[in-house]
Amino acid sequence: MTDPTSPSQPAVDPALTARVKGILLQPVSEWRMIDGEFATIKTLFTRYAMILAAIGPVATLIGSVAFGHASIVSALVLAIVSYGLNLAGVYLLGLIINALASSFGSTPNPVQAMKLAVYASTASWIAGVFNLIPALGALTIIGGVYSLVLLFLGLPILMKTPEDKKIVYYVVVLIAGVVLAMIMMAVLGAIAVSFVASTAGIAALGRGY
Repeated sequence: MTDPTSPSQPAVDPALTARVKGILLQPVSEWRMIDGEFATIKTLFTRYAMILAAIGPVATLIGSVAFGHASIVSALVLAIVSYGLNLAGVYLLGLIINALASSFGSTPNPVQAMKLAVYASTASWIAGVFNLIPALGALTIIGGVYSLVLLFLGLPILMKTPEDKKIVYYVVVLIAGVVLAMIMMAVLGAIAVSFVASTAGIAALGRGY
């Protein structure tokens, strides 16, 4: 039996909520705070990225099944794959940011680069909630665009980029990120087509064709 005098645990970690609010509403001051924080790549993912990155896939899963756009099995498989690719993409983006740092007068630091990749993705992850209603799915673009803005604002702060090189550094990272996203989308699309084809084949066998 629960002790009524004991304080209840919040459903969502207050620190995570505060970070989301800070990075979305006061990005510059939040980036400065993030710059001085101790973190590890593991905690960045387990305490933040792995939680927020699930919003889009879960919303898509629910929306697809609720509106009859996909079966539970196919929607679940695609949700799991997209979740894994999302996290992998953010991790690779962090590696790219760090690898390019010295070329633009910045300070290479794998943790700082991963902070940038993870926290800049916040807007994109939060916007994934629009996928609950397939007709509103296009609005996720807004989150993606704002994540690019967050990346631009945080890059010089976390990577100690000189003022005269921050735009070029950002553009190169942006191009690399776009290429990475295209690859991830191609992989997801290929898996989706393959899964649908195999499912249709199994269904046909079941009908005796």
